[in-house]
Amino acid sequence: MNRFRLPEHLIVEAGIFNDIPRAMEDVFPGLHGKKAILVTEENLKNLFEKIISEIMRDFDRCELYLITAADYDSAAALAKYITMQDIKVVIGFGGGTVLDLAKFAAFVSKAKYISLPTTLSNDSLASPVAVLGTEGKARKSFKCTIPDAILVDTDVIKSAPMRQLLSGIGDTISKDTALFDWKLAGLKTDEKTDDFAYMMSRMAYDSLKHSRNAELKSDEFLTRLTRALVMGGLAMEIAGSSRPSSGSEHLFCHAIEEYYSEEVNVPHGIAVAMGSVGACIFQGRNPEEIMSLIKGYAIPAKPSDNKVTKEIFTGAWQKAASTRADRYTILNETDLSGSVLEEIYDRMEKEL
Repeated sequence: MNRFRLPEHLIVEAGIFNDIPRAMEDVFPGLHGKKAILVTEENLKNLFEKIISEIMRDFDRCELYLITAADYDSAAALAKYITMQDIKVVIGFGGGTVLDLAKFAAFVSKAKYISLPTTLSNDSLASPVAVLGTEGKARKSFKCTIPDAILVDTDVIKSAPMRQLLSGIGDTISKDTALFDWKLAGLKTDEKTDDFAYMMSRMAYDSLKHSRNAELKSDEFLTRLTRALVMGGLAMEIAGSSRPSSGSEHLFCHAIEEYYSEEVNVPHGIAVAMGSVGACIFQGRNPEEIMSLIKGYAIPAKPSDNKVTKEIFTGAWQKAASTRADRYTILNETDLSGSVLEEIYDRMEKEL
């Protein structure tokens, strides 16, 4: 029997960042008096100085911690500091980089963790996984616990660049090909597919599949996207791995990050949306639905829109499987010759 935990709170509401201890009083009484640390980065501190100050004032003992790198060593150093200072509450305020580092540090130090995303760019706000740098440009996924609370302030999210919001939509769309790869692995290996986790991830995808005409910065859509990303995170918690949300399309993204970061800088969600088109074709399925969603949401997933040349596109796919050699996907049985990949590239350039 699977054992998993759920966040005590998931609140999506305008202005919720101004009322955190009171909103969580039913589950965490006396939260305002706990020794706390708010983890963010310099540019966010400058951008949201007033909001951060108000959050810190709601806690009797809260200090600010600015991260300078998103790697394992930095996360370990923060965990040590939290432990040595006997800090009880970690508050992550930022995008995926900040949230992953704060989440892992809270997990290691056994502190309560509150996730306060400033953007809905990917499912790191809720997932039991932290992606951190290791050696060189390599990044690795580390298991940790899901947040104790996830609070989304729609006023803050609306101030984020549209590209980040589109990245979150792209991350959700990519679950379609990830789920196919998970089922495939269950057929070809002894890996188990958890039906409930599969359903949660499919529901996340379906919720956006039927919302493509929505006003993207409306409270209604932001709530829907938050729920979709949280469902993706919960699916990973239930499955005990990132399988419900990460397949060959994510390996393509990892390859771009590891091997081509000097040439291109593609947001995670947009890279996996781009990868989903190729993955869907490799899986022997019609990519029209995925391409229709990408176009319907105006996600800039055309390779050339992101300075991804035909050479980078081809190289990333050919290196993709090596980024997670232990993960069985459609790439284990796909012809990744240059001519095949170039044909897919040309189709995407023409149709996206």
